[in-house]
Amino acid sequence: MSSEQNLNWIAGFVWGIADDVLRDVYVRGQYRDEILPMTVIRRIDAVLEPTKKAVLDMQGMLDQSGLVNRDIALRQAAGQSFYNASPFTLRDLTSRRRQGQLRADFEAYLDGFSPNVQEILEKFRFRNQLQTLAEADILGSLIQRFLDHRANLGPEPVLDSLGNEMLPGLDNHGMGTIFEELIRRFNEESNEEAGEHFTPRDLVELMAHLIFVRIADQIQSSTYLVCDGACGTRGMLTVAEATLQRLAREHGAEASIHLYGQEINAEAYAISKADLLLKGHGEQAENLAHGSTLSQDAFRSLRFDLCCPARPMARAGRPTSTVWAVEGIFATRAF
Repeated sequence: MSSEQNLNWIAGFVWGIADDVLRDVYVRGQYRDEILPMTVIRRIDAVLEPTKKAVLDMQGMLDQSGLVNRDIALRQAAGQSFYNASPFTLRDLTSRRRQGQLRADFEAYLDGFSPNVQEILEKFRFRNQLQTLAEADILGSLIQRFLDHRANLGPEPVLDSLGNEMLPGLDNHGMGTIFEELIRRFNEESNEEAGEHFTPRDLVELMAHLIFVRIADQIQSSTYLVCDGACGTRGMLTVAEATLQRLAREHGAEASIHLYGQEINAEAYAISKADLLLKGHGEQAENLAHGSTLSQDAFRSLRFDLCCPARPMARAGRPTSTVWAVEGIFATRAF
């Protein structure tokens, strides 16, 4: 199986969990409320497994010393930009037989995550689903399916008893690709968002080309700060970065690009931040803010080289004005 086929298979497997576990409890439009955050949780859990003991040892030392500010020390122990300081891994929870005990331990597991993961879970409103999952007696099944031995969401390969590779590891780029595919499928599946949607990728690429091609010969080897004040799931920022990097290379320049984004929609913000963590870009995730750029600009103290002004959301089935988007996507000031 090729790498692309493996990614498609895993995305289909995770997609199938919704139908297998959630079908009789939730309507199809609600599946994303459980599957997207659980995908994030399982990937992070798999990444943190090798350093779990080091994190718990550090947590014990911090308890003894009475230190309150623990975030930096626990990140260092985990070797990641996130951690889980609870005594559990997801696999530990599969031995819980009673739903009441499982829910309590699962909540303790969620509480052990670092603040950046906590924020993602909060914006997904994932804890709101726990009572329904527990009462329907499917929380254990949901966790078990995400631990299925047929799909490896971890970065390391799965080996048999002889050390032969059974399943390849999933790198950060591959995990990000799977996450994006799940989001795409849920967006297509849901009719509830027909009037409020994300700009198609091909249109974003066209807009970026139309804007950047005019200033391509002015790009120099420098550091550029790029901001989208209504970033959605960061599609425009991602394409802008790729376009600027490509044009810089074509003109013999090296551009260092730092992306900043703000988004008022809680789920879109959670998706964007989770995607960055899953791809291993924890530092970039700190440059995202939740809220309205118009009423509570999170980056008012910064001076940006390129910025996308806040755009009106598409509503009532009418897409955002293409003319407005093309003319307004990047207001250049540095060139």
